[in-house]
Amino acid sequence: MAPTTPRPVFVLHDHRKPRPHFDLRLEEDGVLRSWAVPRGLPTTARQNRLAIAVPDHDLDHVDYTDEHKFIADTGWWQEESRDDRRIVFVLHGQSGARRYALIHTGEDWLLHLTKEQPAADAS
Repeated sequence: MAPTTPRPVFVLHDHRKPRPHFDLRLEEDGVLRSWAVPRGLPTTARQNRLAIAVPDHDLDHVDYTDEHKFIADTGWWQEESRDDRRIVFVLHGQSGARRYALIHTGEDWLLHLTKEQPAADAS
């Protein structure tokens, strides 16, 4: 029997300083790839939210909190597709699974909640 590979983690930090924003962090290649999302994750497929790539963080940042930063959601993530311009993935968080796309605009990224969502029991 092949050993199981741990699922890659994600964390969504609610960051209060210097201005309120969220940090989306996806584990990949031994680090947390990170995007600052000023207005939070989109809640409908009609919304796109700016996502600004920021430097990678160490994996120990998954459970990091302080007086200005707390964990809004955490769990594991699953990549569904990727090309040079777009990453489609599912976040399996504390309140269920949601599918998003990160779309590279050339300068920044847009975070989009996809119309097609995973089944409620897919987590």
